[in-house]
Amino acid sequence: MSFDREKTIAQCNAFSKNTLMETLNIEFTDAGEDFLVATMPVNGRNHQPMGLLHGGASVALAESVGSAASMLFVDPRENEIRGIEISANHLKAKKDGTVTGTARIIHKGRSIHLWEIRITDEENNLISLCKLTNMVLPKIKA
Repeated sequence: MSFDREKTIAQCNAFSKNTLMETLNIEFTDAGEDFLVATMPVNGRNHQPMGLLHGGASVALAESVGSAASMLFVDPRENEIRGIEISANHLKAKKDGTVTGTARIIHKGRSIHLWEIRITDEENNLISLCKLTNMVLPKIKA
């Protein structure tokens, strides 16, 4: 079965409806067999009181793109993904524009996925560097 980039992007955007991703205007924009990309506008809705991108909004972008990326490796009828640890280093301030989160797999095990998520601006400056660990769990059958 071959990878379908457009279908993957559409599915990720569809399951973001009525979630934090929609609230923050996170949009999935690119995908590959070992990466996923999403963008988020930087504006007053995700600023901290000093008028800069809130670190928590960056972490929300990172966890959103990294968790969705883990879903690319599992059968969603059989498994669920749970983020179990995230860390972030915020390296550069951002007042407006757009940030892009790119999740790339570091470790793909049967039960643990480890992702590096680089959040960059329009000039490819590194805004935040994040690491996300996801657990793959069997879906509970009702």
